[in-house]
Amino acid sequence: MKFKILYIIALVLCLGCLHSNATINRRTVVCRNNPIVTMMDTLSSFSVGNGGFAFTVDATGLQSFPEYYSRGVPLGTMSDWGWHSFPNVKGYKPQEALKAMDFGRGHKELYSVQFKKAGRQKSASEWFRKNPHRLHLGIVGLELGDNPLAIKNIREQLKMWTGEITSHFSYKGKQCDVSTVCNPERDMIVAKVVSKGRYGVKFRFPYPTAGHCDDACRWDANLLHSTVIMKKGTNYALLKRTIDSTIYYVAITWSGKAEFREKERNYFVLIPREDTISFSCEYLNSINDRKVFHSDSKYTSIKTLAASYWQKYWNTGAIVDFSACKDSRAKELERRVVLSQYILAVNDAGNTPPQETGLTYNSWFGKFHLEMILWHQAQFALLGHPEMLERSLNWYFKAEPKAREIAARQGFCGVRWMKMTDPSAEEAPSNVGSYLIWQQPHLIYLAELLYRSGMTDVLGKYARLVDETAEFMSSFTEYDATKDRYVLRGCIAAQETLPAATTVNPPFELSYWHFALQIAQKWRERLGKKRNAHWDDIINKISPLAQKDSLYLAAETQPDTYKDIKMFSDHPAVLGSVGLLPLSSRQVDTGVMNNTLNWVWKNWYWNKTWGWDFPMVAMNAARLGDPDKAVDALLMNKRTNTYLRNGHNYQDERLRCYLPGNGGLLMAISMMCAGWDGCDVNNPGFPKNGKWDVHWEGFKLMP
Repeated sequence: MKFKILYIIALVLCLGCLHSNATINRRTVVCRNNPIVTMMDTLSSFSVGNGGFAFTVDATGLQSFPEYYSRGVPLGTMSDWGWHSFPNVKGYKPQEALKAMDFGRGHKELYSVQFKKAGRQKSASEWFRKNPHRLHLGIVGLELGDNPLAIKNIREQLKMWTGEITSHFSYKGKQCDVSTVCNPERDMIVAKVVSKGRYGVKFRFPYPTAGHCDDACRWDANLLHSTVIMKKGTNYALLKRTIDSTIYYVAITWSGKAEFREKERNYFVLIPREDTISFSCEYLNSINDRKVFHSDSKYTSIKTLAASYWQKYWNTGAIVDFSACKDSRAKELERRVVLSQYILAVNDAGNTPPQETGLTYNSWFGKFHLEMILWHQAQFALLGHPEMLERSLNWYFKAEPKAREIAARQGFCGVRWMKMTDPSAEEAPSNVGSYLIWQQPHLIYLAELLYRSGMTDVLGKYARLVDETAEFMSSFTEYDATKDRYVLRGCIAAQETLPAATTVNPPFELSYWHFALQIAQKWRERLGKKRNAHWDDIINKISPLAQKDSLYLAAETQPDTYKDIKMFSDHPAVLGSVGLLPLSSRQVDTGVMNNTLNWVWKNWYWNKTWGWDFPMVAMNAARLGDPDKAVDALLMNKRTNTYLRNGHNYQDERLRCYLPGNGGLLMAISMMCAGWDGCDVNNPGFPKNGKWDVHWEGFKLMP
């Protein structure tokens, strides 16, 4: 058995490189896509980071104008560990947000929801929805007044090959050069500032807002929190931050003559006495038994360390080169791909699943959404960085007791993974999220990608989680004796316009159940266990996708899918049944799915879509043998398919960043280049019209 497993892994790795081309000059590909800013553009912020910590800057190379950028791409300083809760003075308990539902399964089911009627239940649900929330750890900027338009002659560049941001500008007639990098191993930034202006470096600390979607900075509440100097020397200072019951520390070191002083409450300034100053700023959740000030916190050593880290990242994973393509859109597609690779490595590779805006600013109170983890992080495994995916997948072990509790209070076996949550794995109340189920198979899909990547001991490590995840899926599935089939109901579909109470057999969920249970059975076989007979029965008898007039419906209970605009807005999730997932001939007729793709293409209400919908459509088209549509989908000119100068996927005024769109793009590109199991065509997702000579290395096959 051991040798059989090793053979399969070797075969998968071999196939993943089967269609790769001649060696690509990776540095050239990356560097030609380095973005440059020449003005104070609030939607063009750049970030440095290490996956679990990120620092986002304005055109000065630091966070000099946080208020001005707050409604653009905000200047966040965020980490995996940086969370805060307001005092629970009324002693709310999670069970106070539970509501009993009866979906006809013979037992009551308790869901964590938002109550509309004023009272303790509403207050409790709102408290748990907002708490905990992710913290902004602090602003580090230059003392340049309060008028960002006074900054002139700007040239700022994000150098992705080395993970460095350089900024040149002038202020009041004096030039300034700033270089900023992030320590790849710690939550630390270092910067070097050269200017005859000798501008002070400011360290400002905000109070949290608990806003649904904002920069997490409240600047008018200085009396509600404190920052004190614990230690201070000729070239260092240690600050202690206290926000209610949350405490963390900020360690600052500098080289060159400078004076560190408190300007006002929660506001400190490092004043240089020379034209050149370099400094480090590290954020620490604890200083117990830790060396706070490190000899290797110097600017030059961290810059070298960061360059080595990023060059390894670019040299060891996948890369794609569109320079030989004749289609005029190829350059833009390459730009989106390379910038997405950088952004996701900065924001999405920590030890918890990422929020939809990553570590850049808060959305949904900074909480992460488990139905999005596939779009965020599957690409790491497909692009040759499985270790970056596994960092956050480890969090599922911490979440397992809560997930088991959710399944039990709803009368099911196994574990039911929550939708909206935080590092503690507490389920956030929601009138939509608590009824979603398409996050459930993600754990199985992602664990399978880790296995296929060749990582050691994946089977032994994740087998229990895979088994328990599948146990809930089988328990949730209902047998319809009248038609000798299994059905899914009592859920909100990925296309969230469908209500939980009346929805039966949403297509994407049906296909995902069918796929994931098959993978779970393979895991049992790989471990020498017997197949689960009940799972096999579901696999063999789960309902096919419902159709009418040779088009697949949004759900079996929605016969008027193509007459009601609510049914053809939001996510076109029906297309996820083929593309993101392999084609199941038992469930899906290729001709009907082609008809559905064509109808969606011509008639969908695209103004009500999201960033990952476009790569989902592209993957569907690629599997159905329509590469022209695959490319057109990725480059469709719609607001939610906009990619800003910095590479962020813009959605609307609320979501100026949307990382599931970036991750979905990379998943689609991986499939369109390397293909999927059983595909023997080079670049199957690109037209064979002589305009798409795409060169790539390192992509893995999709299942």
